[in-house]
Amino acid sequence: MNGQMVMVPIAVSKITDTNVKVNVPVVTGGTDKSAMKTMNEAIVKATHELMKAQGYPSSDIQEMDGTFELKTNQRGVLSLSLLNYTYSGGAHGNTLQRSLTFDAENGRSYKLGELFKPDAPYINRLNAIIEAQIKARHLPLLGDYPGITGDQDYYIADKALVIYFPLYAIVPYAWGFPYFPISVYEIEDIIDENGPLGLMLY
Repeated sequence: MNGQMVMVPIAVSKITDTNVKVNVPVVTGGTDKSAMKTMNEAIVKATHELMKAQGYPSSDIQEMDGTFELKTNQRGVLSLSLLNYTYSGGAHGNTLQRSLTFDAENGRSYKLGELFKPDAPYINRLNAIIEAQIKARHLPLLGDYPGITGDQDYYIADKALVIYFPLYAIVPYAWGFPYFPISVYEIEDIIDENGPLGLMLY
């Protein structure tokens, strides 16, 4: 990962079925074919996992709308979120979110724990920051804060690491996804400088 790449072009492919419309991001250039293939396969796999988690295929599905958001596409880092809203009856539908962060140069995807130096106490550091934000923002937790895991949902947006939890996981549905942005400079000492977060420092 050298940070010399600027960005990778993204196109959109569509998955359609009865009551189903899912837009899927596709990397179309900016890196070698092997890296593109690796990233696109991971994106398609995650898209289908979200669809399956929402019960697809099922005749109960009255609406399935899949979208995506590009969070970072610069310096050879691609970080994006896949969102899937499905309504199958009841008071409201359900939205699932899955984020992926890649080294666009080789297609490698990173779990949260892989963004930091080996043996760095990143879980304790991030939990302390998140708990302080929960208190400052007066978030109405459904129970005790559960803490994060090494494969916690996250994405990178500009110079921030954004940790988030699923709907219903820690706050009521009406609050949506609880997002916790953390400046890279607040955790600079434990970041792996050669990883995706490290490139956001400069």
